[in-house]
Amino acid sequence: MVGLGPGHPDYLAPAAQRALTEAEVIVGYKRYIGLLDPHLLTGKKVISTGMRGEMERCEAALAAALGGKKTVLVSSGDPGIYAMAGLVFEIMESGGLLDRIEVEIIPGLPALSAAAALLGAPLMHDFAVVSLSDLMTPWDRIRQRVVAALEADFVLVIYNPRSKKRRWQIREVLDLVTKYRGITAPVGIVRNAARNGQEARVVYSGDVNETVIDMLTIVVVGNSRTRIMGKRMVTPRGYMEKYGMTGGKDGLP
Repeated sequence: MVGLGPGHPDYLAPAAQRALTEAEVIVGYKRYIGLLDPHLLTGKKVISTGMRGEMERCEAALAAALGGKKTVLVSSGDPGIYAMAGLVFEIMESGGLLDRIEVEIIPGLPALSAAAALLGAPLMHDFAVVSLSDLMTPWDRIRQRVVAALEADFVLVIYNPRSKKRRWQIREVLDLVTKYRGITAPVGIVRNAARNGQEARVVYSGDVNETVIDMLTIVVVGNSRTRIMGKRMVTPRGYMEKYGMTGGKDGLP
């Protein structure tokens, strides 16, 4: 299982590149297959499905592996973060395949890291990650997790914030943000991180326009210490206080 990272070839790990080069079969979601350099697909069997074809993709990859083919199942970002790794193991367990197929997971750069790099340094301290997709998790449970993260003063990273059919959840979350953090909490909004059409902006929580947010967007909500510095957002780790610095140019030549 290979993580492609955010999609730009510069962020494809060398180990992932080797696995794709050596593969005889490559399986994945159509959008993610489309992120690959066409040369990596030449001479290989490519199996792709559309949205919600997760079971089909995993079963096809396992069938190819059982047939003796070097098989790569691709995910965007990291295969173990909101991706296919867990489902593959569940299917293998249910089919008695855990001892029959050798599995290697090659990590990839997750979307939250790509987004954070564009925003500045928002994840310098403890953070929580929550997906707003309620296809497999009830909204009440998702909301409970959001509230817990806000109450505990975590930086909050939001995946799958808004889709064509699921529009109201992000507004409810933003209302919770203003309830617990006020209207001046820094919020980073990144769309297509490290892909074509990349956009990144930092605004205050009271100024977020949720209509610009979609499934290709990562939202990062700062904690009580996160600050906007220039056009970036930064969550201090605590080094300045630890070493008696007060900010600005103290201690610099």
